[in-house]
Amino acid sequence: MKSRTILAVAGMLLAAGVNLSAQSYGQTSSTSPRVTVGLRAGYHDGAGVEAFGILSDFAQGFPFAMRLGLSRTSAQPGSAWDARRIFINNNTNGDPEKKGRSWNVKLDFLAPVDLLSSARTYAYGGVRHARFTGNFRFVGGNEDFDVTSKQWGIGAGLESYFAVSSRVDFVVNGGIDYFLSGTLTGHDTSYSPDGEDINPREDYTYSDADAAIAQPKFEPTVMLGLAYRF
Repeated sequence: MKSRTILAVAGMLLAAGVNLSAQSYGQTSSTSPRVTVGLRAGYHDGAGVEAFGILSDFAQGFPFAMRLGLSRTSAQPGSAWDARRIFINNNTNGDPEKKGRSWNVKLDFLAPVDLLSSARTYAYGGVRHARFTGNFRFVGGNEDFDVTSKQWGIGAGLESYFAVSSRVDFVVNGGIDYFLSGTLTGHDTSYSPDGEDINPREDYTYSDADAAIAQPKFEPTVMLGLAYRF
């Protein structure tokens, strides 16, 4: 009888110990992800605005935070007359009007650096994907066409967060992005970096199209904004 009682008590203690250990392990190994969202504006090779979200402390032992951003930039599209010759025709009638824009998706990894005692400062780097559109319109010339490209790139920089309140930060960002050459497409013509052009005009090549169209290449960034920490 005593042996059965001792075995039962030992079993209960063992079960309690296993449960306590599991709870303790769960507490020490669990993470509490933090989310920050923000909006900023400034210069990004043109006037630009960017919305972003940051996820940090989402994996135990992982030293970086991750940020996903989407920006829109108003950019210079390039030379209207050269674009017309290279993608359309050699006509010289009409008054040219032009405008450009670039949508940019960014994925960055952020690491804290000891730079400013009054702010939380991070170094960041990551990949980019840009979609560029340059519009060229010749008033009185019966021409209105887009030249587009899709490009991959990389970027790096620094940003600092200055506390405004317990949850709101003022954000200062500076960096630079670099984009690889992308295929330029306009009307029914395209010029590719690998030379696989479609309906090229006359003897024009990709280098001519790239010189005429101001698709993203090196893009310095200086932006200011606000961020909210959940």
